[in-house]
Amino acid sequence: MDNSGLVGELDRRYQDGLSASLDQAVVAANNSRYLWALETKVQCGIALGFMKSSHRDPTSIGNCARAHAMMNRAPAAPPRAIAPPPRAIVPPPPPPSPSRRAPFCEDARDTTVFFDFDSSELKPGSMVTLDTVAQQARDCGWVSLAVVGHADQAGSDAYNLALSRRRADVVAGVLRGKFAQGIAVNVDAKGEANPRVPLADGTPSPENRRVEISAQ
Repeated sequence: MDNSGLVGELDRRYQDGLSASLDQAVVAANNSRYLWALETKVQCGIALGFMKSSHRDPTSIGNCARAHAMMNRAPAAPPRAIAPPPRAIVPPPPPPSPSRRAPFCEDARDTTVFFDFDSSELKPGSMVTLDTVAQQARDCGWVSLAVVGHADQAGSDAYNLALSRRRADVVAGVLRGKFAQGIAVNVDAKGEANPRVPLADGTPSPENRRVEISAQ
């Protein structure tokens, strides 16, 4: 679709996420729809921000579409179970089978967090993204996360390598704080070596100031 149609579609999904995140029935439900509503709002908002300069960012557009689909796929809260008779032994429900979890978990493996120029501080919306990653890690049974920091081409190679490491350390620290045990968080830094958008040396770029999170 053209840019006008894309902006309209992104805004519609953003509004869907915003509405769901404010719906008390969604907030109180015992399922992941609320987290997906927050993720929809964040990712569609990022995509809309890029579109202000007529730039189609494939990652944020794809994340917006995925989060919106998962928000609408999330099941409603189950009805309250009737209490069993006294002394009745009710076995716990079986865990979700791998075949049922696979599509959701495969789609959610890769996530990106963006940073402001020359900054390693997380943006407010990034905390929602990391909350979602932590929830997905528990739901999908991931055993490790790879956290890789990047910088844009503004500044020296040595400075950007250190900056990308600080960004990765910040994200890894937040994620480690969300896991009691059992999930390893491995950190690496690439500096300006692997840009999403290759540009001339010395060129700042919001798409290259990022931390990429990959799950196993």
